[in-house]
Amino acid sequence: MNLLGFGHFHPENEITNSFLESLDIGTSEQWIMERVGIRSRRTVLSLDYLRETRNCETRASVEAAQYTNAELGARAAQLALERAGITAADVGLVVGGSCAPDTASPAEACNLSRLLEIEAPSLDVNSACTSFLAGMRVLDMMKPESLPDYILLVAMESMTRTVDYSDRSAAVLWGDAGLAAVLSPRHSGRARVVQSRLESSPAGNDKVLIPREGYFAQEGRTVQMFAIKKTARLYRAIKEEQCESDRPLHFIGHQANLRMLEAVCKRCDIPPELHHSNAEFYGNTGAASSGSVISQEWDKWGAQDDLAVVGVGSGLTWSSYLLRFGSDAS
Repeated sequence: MNLLGFGHFHPENEITNSFLESLDIGTSEQWIMERVGIRSRRTVLSLDYLRETRNCETRASVEAAQYTNAELGARAAQLALERAGITAADVGLVVGGSCAPDTASPAEACNLSRLLEIEAPSLDVNSACTSFLAGMRVLDMMKPESLPDYILLVAMESMTRTVDYSDRSAAVLWGDAGLAAVLSPRHSGRARVVQSRLESSPAGNDKVLIPREGYFAQEGRTVQMFAIKKTARLYRAIKEEQCESDRPLHFIGHQANLRMLEAVCKRCDIPPELHHSNAEFYGNTGAASSGSVISQEWDKWGAQDDLAVVGVGSGLTWSSYLLRFGSDAS
């Protein structure tokens, strides 16, 4: 599967650590940086709304939000289409995903396609924080001849709407974002998806939860140790199976928190120059997280770069793909 363009979008409202301190929920800059290494996050909600309500009623956050999930995805998609050099009219399939969809029905992909005026099959592949990687894997398993020329893969995440802002353990983690990629089974682009994986252990399905009506909750330490272990394993598998001596292997993990990513780098001997992250300034943006890092550095990737991209999430699920840039991509 060829990759023609990535796009991302982060809403303008910024939740800084000092803002969280002002909520008087028992947290501080030092406490946050020591534990998760996140300085700020973006949100679809106004800071006045969060200050006044602590998001005490998740239903109210729907009306309070300045962007819908589909609008976040559409902003990211417009950038991805521009970078790919095509228009929305060229898209023959839209695949969406979100940890917390705005609508159980229709699919978020349909909501996005309506905004972009795309008349094409539109469906969701939901796998929590691994939704984007799961979508990549599903497409990778399909017969190329059964797919259209251009596919739009989108993650749309308004995660701050699921947070109880009187709970410091959740409030420090989450940010909102949109992510999109234009893929093609037959038209070459700047990069190619060389390998993909997707695995789950549903025995751990109660470890990370966002109920239909309620707040995000997780067994923090259990999930973090799981994420470190699985991320390291997937990175090593890519390195052993696909690494070429003349091509640097960059690591981009799920942006759950910076400390988790640093632990993976330490386990796998990944040098700082090959580790790329935006968790420090955008927080955990769910399914949009790892791809938004790639998109933000889109113009920096060179013809010899390989990207080991790894995601973990509720399910429990873990996934990865290798993105290869350059002349070998076509």
